[in-house]
Amino acid sequence: MARNQNSTRPERPIIGLALGGGMARGCAHVGVLRELERQGIPIDLIAGTSVGSLIGGAYASGLSPDEIEQIALNITWNDLGRMTISRLGFYNSERTEDFVKNKFRVTEFEKTRIPFGAVATDIQNGKMVVFTEGSMPLAIRASCALPIYYTPVMVNGRMMVDGGVVGHIPASVARMMGADIVIAVDVNSQHLPIPLPSHMFSIISQSLSIMGRSAVNYIYTDADVVIRPQIEHISSDDLSRAAEMIALGEEAARRVIRRIQYLLNPPKQGFFKKLFSRPEPGRQKVTMLK
Repeated sequence: MARNQNSTRPERPIIGLALGGGMARGCAHVGVLRELERQGIPIDLIAGTSVGSLIGGAYASGLSPDEIEQIALNITWNDLGRMTISRLGFYNSERTEDFVKNKFRVTEFEKTRIPFGAVATDIQNGKMVVFTEGSMPLAIRASCALPIYYTPVMVNGRMMVDGGVVGHIPASVARMMGADIVIAVDVNSQHLPIPLPSHMFSIISQSLSIMGRSAVNYIYTDADVVIRPQIEHISSDDLSRAAEMIALGEEAARRVIRRIQYLLNPPKQGFFKKLFSRPEPGRQKVTMLK
């Protein structure tokens, strides 16, 4: 894995942020980032899936939450794709690459201010792929390539689709990248009825959401804190309510700040508690793409 050139290990626990997929609902990630900054919670590394890779990559590249908010308030689906004639999908997502190139401060993983990983799925072998080196625009495009809607993205001869296919919250990836404390942000797997889909795009996205629900408890085992903005009433393709989702992301983050602060500064263990403490369980393995 490539290391950020300016990264040095702090004396406190390393905090990793795992930003999940959820299409337009990913706007809530912006509010979470803002509230963590406001409360002085350090973010040492980020792993992102699908829209989580877009928001997480923007932050890792050097953009502030306020700057990312302006992007979220003005972005349209046309900024990310165009219709195409293909047997593999309805839209080509080359515009996603161009968008990242134009908006981000840096576009190479090695130049980010904090380590960043983007998660995609190898459609041929069904394995998780984690990008941590090379081109961020290409990796984020692959991570956001919603099957059927967007055509798959070829990377080094391998066909990639949305990382949400293998798991919409990359908590295990943040742990693998070196996080001692993993804060997962789930903007997708709400335990309430999903809004009735109104078109094919929402059917595809909500199908991924249902897939994610079946594995969410397993995914949560790699997270120390889970932030779940209450945005289930907002359709996953509704970008017009970005401001509302950002505010709800802030509110959700505020609810867990005390828990995060406790993990950063836990009470010291006594001798006997250390002696009889259990080792941590094994972590999920993922495939690295270099």
